[in-house]
Amino acid sequence: MIPYEDLYQLNQTFMDDYRKSFDDSMDKGWYILGNKVSTFENEFAAYCGGGHCAGLASGLDALVLALRYFNFPEGAEVIVPSNAYIATILAVYHNGLVPVLVEPDISTYNIDPAKIPQAITSKTRAIMVVHLYGKCCDMEQVLQIAGAHGLKVIEDCAQAHGATFKGKKAGTFGDFGAFSFYPTKNLGALGDGGALLSADEDKIAEIKAVRNYGSREKYHNDYIGINSRLDEIQAGFLSVKLSRLQEINAHKRKLAAIYDQELNTNFIRPAVHSDYGDVYHIYAVRHPERDRLREYLLRNNIRTEVHYPVPPHRQKALKNKLGGAYPISETIHRTILSLPVSYCHTQEQVAHVAAVMNAF
Repeated sequence: MIPYEDLYQLNQTFMDDYRKSFDDSMDKGWYILGNKVSTFENEFAAYCGGGHCAGLASGLDALVLALRYFNFPEGAEVIVPSNAYIATILAVYHNGLVPVLVEPDISTYNIDPAKIPQAITSKTRAIMVVHLYGKCCDMEQVLQIAGAHGLKVIEDCAQAHGATFKGKKAGTFGDFGAFSFYPTKNLGALGDGGALLSADEDKIAEIKAVRNYGSREKYHNDYIGINSRLDEIQAGFLSVKLSRLQEINAHKRKLAAIYDQELNTNFIRPAVHSDYGDVYHIYAVRHPERDRLREYLLRNNIRTEVHYPVPPHRQKALKNKLGGAYPISETIHRTILSLPVSYCHTQEQVAHVAAVMNAF
């Protein structure tokens, strides 16, 4: 059986260094907001091209705190893509704001900049883009629109560690870049974790206080804070993996290139363009008989996933909250299929998957 993902196998190559980092934390007896967190924050900011970083407990917390920082009035609107994972939309609701869904570009699956202006109203305060599947949005157009209307820009980079647009890394275009370190991500921890990135040191300094009960100094609270701290042990693991993130991304690009070359034209493959440095957190194809294709692959000992089977506006939790029709999103969610493209997969396995698919 070719798994969709095998986290045990994926992490074996890092295990010796993980153990050294873990033992070091145990020996020092410091588990919350210690040297490993600050070291990782500095390393990750440098990897992304500069700026400042605050480690947090999850990617959702990163999105929530990014929006919270601006203290938008209750009921203000935030533009989000209609095919985003629900976390992006939950972050808007958790701040008492209103998500306004904008359809994606059918070829990139990212928010379509041409459709953003018509969604802007007097209540709009921000655009929250999602670099879906490991491909950056067209940030040039997004920033032009945001600048013309005085809007803040928050990047959901949960799937885009190291992805680039015109040579610049995801998370460095807007006011904040929000990251998740969920174990399946290209830069995944062995538990949950997240981070916010910003070029503005003052923004990150405030986020670091808010994540720690609103405290800059122990027992002195400057903000109505929360508890959202990247774990010291997970930060150590992330530093280990960050040192090889370029290798991980390069491997996934090689696997994606095999799919690009070998899959026949019955499958709609990811769009490729020289402006975009994709990192293929997910290699997604589309096919009109997605469910039957998935069953066929499983019978042939190939596991796949669907990211995502239900669009946000169809979720029970959001029933009657998101008005409008979203035919492009519906089409994507109905036809999308994620193929094995992990750091644990070999080129031979991926070539086999392509051959089996071509026989469908």
